[in-house]
Amino acid sequence: MRIRFEKRAAPSRLMQVATPVASVLLTMVLGALMFDLLGFDGVRAIRETFITPIVASYKWVDVAAKAAPLIIIGLGLSLSNRAQVWNIGAEGQYVIGALAGAGVALAWPQAPGVVIIPLMLACGALGGALWAAIPAFLRTRFQVNEVLSSLMLVYVALQVLNYLIGGPWKDPNGHNFPQTAPFSAAQQLPHTLGSTPIPPGLVVALLLVALFWFVLSRSVYGYSVRAVGAAPDAAKYAGFDAKRTIWSTLTIGGAMAGLAGILEASSQLGQINLGFPSGYGFTAIIVAFLGRLNPIGVLLAGTILAITYVGGQVAQAAVHVPEATAGIFQAMMLFLILASDVLVRFRIRLQRNPPRAAANRVAV
Repeated sequence: MRIRFEKRAAPSRLMQVATPVASVLLTMVLGALMFDLLGFDGVRAIRETFITPIVASYKWVDVAAKAAPLIIIGLGLSLSNRAQVWNIGAEGQYVIGALAGAGVALAWPQAPGVVIIPLMLACGALGGALWAAIPAFLRTRFQVNEVLSSLMLVYVALQVLNYLIGGPWKDPNGHNFPQTAPFSAAQQLPHTLGSTPIPPGLVVALLLVALFWFVLSRSVYGYSVRAVGAAPDAAKYAGFDAKRTIWSTLTIGGAMAGLAGILEASSQLGQINLGFPSGYGFTAIIVAFLGRLNPIGVLLAGTILAITYVGGQVAQAAVHVPEATAGIFQAMMLFLILASDVLVRFRIRLQRNPPRAAANRVAV
């Protein structure tokens, strides 16, 4: 018997929605079994990771704070992925965007908040976009694969971060720690809005979800992105420029990562230090795929991944599971959603091996 994959005429919409949900549920089941085999209380580990951050109201602030950058970056990545442009360097764009916004704050320490905050956010988005423009230029001019170039630029961005906070931008009153001086009160956004558990970044994320949904589903530009990703040759004959799409999707994705970076620095940290790179840019890749490259799906997926971040810390304290618990669950989700994509697009057929030709049979 041979296994043969037969391409479906059209992927099922129901399966496209059901498989991400099934991937999360299967991750929980496999995770419980894995931790049981390792000698931990698997059921409790899953409960603390996935359930406690939802039912414990004191954890909602943490979940919202971590969901905001994941959703914002995931939106940008989902746009480029729709066009079959693979931006793997959002973590570097996140860092450069934060540095660009922080540079504005350090340059004008006495500026009023009504001026400096919008300027910081704009420069953060611009910094991320310019960093993403490098792989866009290399792809369109020299046909360099954007997966490699964007990923390598992450490590360049980390070196830029280390140089600045350990050199020109180092806080003279920071007891020799590599970090910038703290932002002034006028340069910082509040951790949460009033008495609610909602950080400013989450409000921005929700507005961007609505904007991206409208652009992708109701605009000519959104249609061109989908057309270039689905059928590049047909899109060319329809008048859509593939190079322009590569430039626009990569730079928009970079702008979203940079915006997330400066929002995180201004509202949650109040400065830039060595611990600023948090892996959000890489985790947002899982958010984009788990959300099926759909803005509403990205909102839900970003929230789920934020829950695993917070729940992983809870499980580590309560069940003493490894520190990498959240990363393990996130990797399992990505593996399962990619595996399920095969089943969404292909049918599995069992085929009998054809009988050998009589001439090839060996007489005994």
